[in-house]
Amino acid sequence: MRLNYIINYINNYIIKYIIITSLILCFNNLKAQSSLYAYQDIAAMNNPGIQALFKQYEVVMQKVPQSSALPDPTIGFGYFINSVETRVGPQQAVLSVSQSFPWFGELGAKEQAATERANAVLERFNNERSKLNFDVAATYYSLYVLRSAIKVNEEHIVLLNTFKNLAKVRFESGQGSMVDVLRIDMELGELNNQLQYLEDSKQPIVARFEQLLNTKFSEEINLPEVLWSDELDAEKGLIKDSVEMTNPSILSLEHQLLSYDKDVISARKTGGPSFTVGMNYTFVGEREGYTGSDNGKDAILPVIGIKIPLYRKKYNARIKEAELFRESVALKKVDKTNELAAGLENGFRDYDDAVRRVILYHKLIIYAQQAMDLLLSEYSSTQTNFEELIRMNRKLLNYELELEKSRADQNTSVAYINYLMGK
Repeated sequence: MRLNYIINYINNYIIKYIIITSLILCFNNLKAQSSLYAYQDIAAMNNPGIQALFKQYEVVMQKVPQSSALPDPTIGFGYFINSVETRVGPQQAVLSVSQSFPWFGELGAKEQAATERANAVLERFNNERSKLNFDVAATYYSLYVLRSAIKVNEEHIVLLNTFKNLAKVRFESGQGSMVDVLRIDMELGELNNQLQYLEDSKQPIVARFEQLLNTKFSEEINLPEVLWSDELDAEKGLIKDSVEMTNPSILSLEHQLLSYDKDVISARKTGGPSFTVGMNYTFVGEREGYTGSDNGKDAILPVIGIKIPLYRKKYNARIKEAELFRESVALKKVDKTNELAAGLENGFRDYDDAVRRVILYHKLIIYAQQAMDLLLSEYSSTQTNFEELIRMNRKLLNYELELEKSRADQNTSVAYINYLMGK
């Protein structure tokens, strides 16, 4: 009677486990999913690397008004130690004011080049922000897998202890062997050691998570009971097009290309003549013995100058420099596009593989649980080897762990593809 009671208890335990797991799988833990988004927002606000890159963007933005400003005006003052006598009186001092103007369009080209460079830095910031979101999500999913592995190991330790009681009852009734009890003890020893390793592995992952968020957690990180399933929100062809159009690294290189286009224009404009407009004001003293109406009248002399760039080597070199920089960035863009295409294909492969594994391990868990039910029934009538029951339990443990890892891999691959799209 006691043997039947233990077998019924084990069967009820497995049935309850199946029911509870099914109910949990049907429930999408929105609170935990919102927590992940909140953690990503905290990381964006607190991460020093992200903050440093945004400061760099603000620094580069200060170059825009500098590049579009006119040269400072020149003011000069001269005093005649020995006055120069003129018809209307002696010249005493001269005040001059002049302003230089570059060739038409040069300042505008410089301003646009500086703006494009700032936009390139902003896209690098966006890329790092997207990468940070991916790193936070990947670490979050690693924590989920670790927590699930601890939970599954603990549940199987409870189940093995129940098997151990069953083996003891069979041994005491003369229907089993003490070897069965020892096999359970050996299995429990391995599981307890694995459980301790998993517990020790938690702190390094938590430390990595805290590093990304630049925050210390006094409470447990909010994880879902069962991980939700993220799916690709578009067809693969559309995702490929989106990566080429919206990836921040590509956009950053495109802004660099535009900046060098403007540098070429600016260099050509610099090789054009520049103009100077000014005025000299001469202070004149009164002349003794002269009664004309213009006696002591100050003189005003408008001045217009032009600077002719005769020595062309430096201007041609500057144009060539900008063109070579542009060619270099264009090659970088091609290389980056190829790199992203290869990474995207890896992401698709990992996603498809994870989806297949989730479906597979769902089925294998059901099969393994059904097999354990049959083995328990057969073991009660001494028709099977106890070692086969232990082996099947080990398979069930492995399938449950692989299922949780597959769920995390699916979401991680989606997060990686979103990162490539700049999300």
